[in-house]
Amino acid sequence: MAPKASDDTTTGGESTGAEADDLRLGRRKAARYIVPVTVIGVAAATIGLVPALADSGDPDLPKITAQQLLDKIAASDVQQLSGTVKISTDLGLPDLGGLESGLLSGATQGGDGSSADPSTKLTELAAGTHTLRVATDGPDRQKLSLLENAAEYSVIHNGKDVWGYDSASNEVYHSTADESSDKGAGKGSGTAETPVPATPKELTEEALKAVDETTSVTVDGTVQVAGRDAYKLLVKPKQSGSTVGAISVAVDAKTGLPLKFTLTPASGGAAVVDAGFTQVGFAKPAASTFDFTAPKGAKVTEGDEAGKSAPGHSGKSDDLAKDLEGVEGAEGIEGLDGLNVLGEGWTSVAVFDTGGEGMPSGAEAGGDLGGFLGSFGDKVTGKFGSGTVFSTRLINALMTDDGKVYVGAVTKDALVKAANAAK
Repeated sequence: MAPKASDDTTTGGESTGAEADDLRLGRRKAARYIVPVTVIGVAAATIGLVPALADSGDPDLPKITAQQLLDKIAASDVQQLSGTVKISTDLGLPDLGGLESGLLSGATQGGDGSSADPSTKLTELAAGTHTLRVATDGPDRQKLSLLENAAEYSVIHNGKDVWGYDSASNEVYHSTADESSDKGAGKGSGTAETPVPATPKELTEEALKAVDETTSVTVDGTVQVAGRDAYKLLVKPKQSGSTVGAISVAVDAKTGLPLKFTLTPASGGAAVVDAGFTQVGFAKPAASTFDFTAPKGAKVTEGDEAGKSAPGHSGKSDDLAKDLEGVEGAEGIEGLDGLNVLGEGWTSVAVFDTGGEGMPSGAEAGGDLGGFLGSFGDKVTGKFGSGTVFSTRLINALMTDDGKVYVGAVTKDALVKAANAAK
């Protein structure tokens, strides 16, 4: 059911959705020296990605209220589609010559994994511009292909099987879809077992979880996207202190399917993430689209084996499960001690304890790694003591010298205020 809204402003919904997004810090045990990298991972999972350029012209469509448009999105039942999506992400990360992508992949993969594992490969969507081909035929068949220079990476969900294939390395990753989970399955939802939202529909669903009494939701005219007439839904935080400026969603006037999703930061400038269809059709894809056979000579990794062999893999402990009980969306987070959420709505902050003593340095960090990472942060002090803030255009993280980490789509000042209040 869609959140309740007046003609101009939405009131209602679940604030825990935004909090849950802030908590998705990756599938790995938290470590002090990896905290700056978690900023990238959280940014990718918090809001996801956003739309491509819209076509020119504002179509003349019947007037619609914000609540009616939310209801239209909720009622959308597109079972078949195929198309091309362009995604651009600009988190304002420092230019490390591609090192940041390698660090993120290593952090999420955990070490001894496969380059074809979706949880590793699709983290590339957290930076730069990418072109995706998507196809869906109901809840049990989806395909997403990431087009690269002279190579292609695909994730195929066909019935109980999920395949990842990296043509560059000729590696295959295979796992079994969790029938008890709706992740990756649903009404044109995209591909199973992707670590970040990869279509405008997925991004919109994640963003609308944050809609509550702290949110303004309005209809902001009409637009054409990929040759389709669409309404524009505008979502803006009412609270000060959030790094999110506005989220704009182009909603197909006929089907209610989100065609485009754009997130702009409160600081202004270009979109943080821009993702949308450049071409889309609603005919049933050919059954062969979802067929996959491992190429001859390809290295095949089974998902269960990869998980068991990865260094530091221990599964979810009973204590952690108890710690996270009642926190929506927190399932799957490993190795976080005493995770809590401070505040509500768009200014909520996730807090956890690394169990360490803040930013490592010298030999403890592996030579000059501590100083290298520290050079990208700002030193701050307050009632909580002292620490370092690592910033992007969307997600900021404060790591205190006593090992606590505060993460959220909030400003540096808001993080310091949250840390002071928690003391």
